[in-house]
Amino acid sequence: MAIDTAAHQAAAAALERPAAGGWPGALTLRTQRIRGQALLALQLEPGERIRIGNSDGWQCCELLGADAATRGYLAATLAAGYGPAQQLQQQLAQAGQSAQRLRAQLALWGLEGVAEGAGWHLPAASLPFELSAPLRGEPLTLLLLAPGVDMTVDSQTPATELLVEHHYRSGREVALPLPQSDAVQPPQPRREIRVPHSSARAYEVKAGEWIQVSDVAGKQCSDFIAFDLQALANGEEVTLDAAATRTLAGVALPQPGLYSRFADGQLQTMLELVQDTVGRHDSFMLACTPKYYEDAGYFGHVSCSANFNRELAPYGIKPRAGWPAINFFFNTFAEPCGHIGSDEPWSRPGDYVLMRAARDLLCVSSACPDDIDPANGWSPSDIHVRIFAAAEHFPRAIATRTTPQEPARMTLQTAFHGRTSALTRHFSEYRGYWMPTQFDGFGAREEYLACRERVAVMDLSPLRKFEVTGPDAEALLQKALTRNVRRLAVGAVVYSAICQETGGMIDDGTLFRLGEQAFRWICGDPYTGIWLRELAAREGYRVRVLESTDQLHNLAVQGPRSRELLNRLIWTAEAQVPVATLAWFHFTVGRLGGPQGIPLMVSRTGYTGELGFEVWCHPDHGAALWDAIWEAGQPLGLAPLGFDALDMLRIEAGLIFAGYEFCPETDPYAAGISFTVPLKTKEEDFVGRAALERIPAAGRKRLMGFLLDGEDSIGHGDQLFNGRYPVGVITSAMRSPLLGRTIALARLEPDFTALGTRLEVGQLDGQQKRLPGQVVALPFHDPERIRVRS
Repeated sequence: MAIDTAAHQAAAAALERPAAGGWPGALTLRTQRIRGQALLALQLEPGERIRIGNSDGWQCCELLGADAATRGYLAATLAAGYGPAQQLQQQLAQAGQSAQRLRAQLALWGLEGVAEGAGWHLPAASLPFELSAPLRGEPLTLLLLAPGVDMTVDSQTPATELLVEHHYRSGREVALPLPQSDAVQPPQPRREIRVPHSSARAYEVKAGEWIQVSDVAGKQCSDFIAFDLQALANGEEVTLDAAATRTLAGVALPQPGLYSRFADGQLQTMLELVQDTVGRHDSFMLACTPKYYEDAGYFGHVSCSANFNRELAPYGIKPRAGWPAINFFFNTFAEPCGHIGSDEPWSRPGDYVLMRAARDLLCVSSACPDDIDPANGWSPSDIHVRIFAAAEHFPRAIATRTTPQEPARMTLQTAFHGRTSALTRHFSEYRGYWMPTQFDGFGAREEYLACRERVAVMDLSPLRKFEVTGPDAEALLQKALTRNVRRLAVGAVVYSAICQETGGMIDDGTLFRLGEQAFRWICGDPYTGIWLRELAAREGYRVRVLESTDQLHNLAVQGPRSRELLNRLIWTAEAQVPVATLAWFHFTVGRLGGPQGIPLMVSRTGYTGELGFEVWCHPDHGAALWDAIWEAGQPLGLAPLGFDALDMLRIEAGLIFAGYEFCPETDPYAAGISFTVPLKTKEEDFVGRAALERIPAAGRKRLMGFLLDGEDSIGHGDQLFNGRYPVGVITSAMRSPLLGRTIALARLEPDFTALGTRLEVGQLDGQQKRLPGQVVALPFHDPERIRVRS
């Protein structure tokens, strides 16, 4: 039994709101996630309780006690109806990385010799499961595992995540989340500073040390300023400068990754932003001032600037009427008319930013006292600061959330990150993973040319993978996808759209048929899995939809010599199709180098418009797979391929990208993939069909090519004009090395889609600058698709 999604979101929305009942007094809710194959340690004080659930209805849980008292209580509580842990030993017996991590975590609790049958098994059908600590006695220290063995490329049984709702006593100090760390041993701060609401605190940090600023209760702003300590000792004030920071980074506020530095007025780095669980802060406004409150009629109201002056006085720093600051968690926005507005912060209890000092600093953090507008959710609360030693290591990470109220998901590294990061520092966050944008010594154009002329390899692991199996698997996908799934053969792949009831596209992706009722859906949006499960429940289908992204990472090997390269490396059994004869949009299963090699799945698919393949493996095998391809590819001129070059390749090939060519308000016709809507040959209903049938053929917007006359740059969102008025929009654009021209994908009104139609790109205000060009057919590259089919 799965957690009810709506009920869980409602509960999580009240993350720090007292829950009814409980002892003694009200309880407060905190939700935590356990990733598949991972372990969570949790302490229950007397009278507190937990609720363990799964999001897909199929993941079980294994429960252990970290001490004798807890184990005794579990034995007495779970003896009836629950058996000993069944999968813990299976996971520990593996040789892979998940087993190594689990053994290391158990060793921290002195359980490295955990015996057969230790702990208790909670079957998936028994979830959600609730456990309460006794009203009297010692706290319970629990270890919760989302168990599972490593999934092979041709199986469909991934371990998936669990959600744990912890109802703890209101007023109890629950440990705030530590920064994400790769270390098994949790990092320990060398100093902790609580900043009470409506106050500020000054503190010193050494070069290399880490500063974590946490929002304790949620929706609380924290203004931050920093001074160079050595400069202060020399009588000079060198401070963090927001304008310099924005100018150097080219963004409104740094974010973890390449453009992550906070600079001083001399344009030198003071700090690096390493982790951020919110992503919404302010760098334009002053810390709140006495004048702000006086102008609003609140005379004598405490302010951040006044608090900063008080904290800085012992350091001989002169007071200011208003302090320029980086205002963490302050939710501001600029409207097209120029107005700067603000609203409640996005931050939730425990959200944080993590910075690293580039030099010795004097820092001041405030807990903003603003209670006259929504800046602090109308109720100012505390801020907490932790300082970690320079010897600690924290990876760069940004938080994403698939649903609004779920616990944050921090950016991950793919199985190939160790290899790609040795070749470049240019990474950007994509769908929760760090992805290289271009490689040192190559650059986007050289990577592009390698793919067009030779062969290139690219990490595409952030693609989401969902295993769809069960008696009604085909029926569910026939209802969900626009393509006719019943026509798909085992071993074949089909590209399709998924639409909502309005006909707008939720996602696009490729569907692999592994068996009569066994499919693998590969897409971009992690929410698609939730949507499929909700559709299955609504229609009463007997099917399970399990996310396997953590168990399947993949490389794209693309270019005219890609078949030659992989044919040297991939061994296939007699019953499997060899790479040399693998047909377009089909897949095979093989091994790397021979019958005892790494298990792989190889599909003849890609996103470049060239002959190409994708190679799928378990993450534990990622480094070995990359190394084999890299070594074998050198005589063929192999190059790595980053996102920037991929964008060039897919635009020339007329291939669409989420957020550019389509969104939930764009139907497949307007997105340029009308071929995925076979209304004549697919008679059965699918989600969005009725809406799509209501769009007359003559009234459909179309995605067309656009060829600019001149050399100017154009980009996504630029409007296309016929005279004074817009008739379309540029969705993607580039300077094409193939054509030596600026080309674009453009969505146009039906009356302006004829080939050769002259239109103008409007820039500045759309009227003052016009760039002429003409409508052309797609794709720009290989219009007959000869190369990709070769």
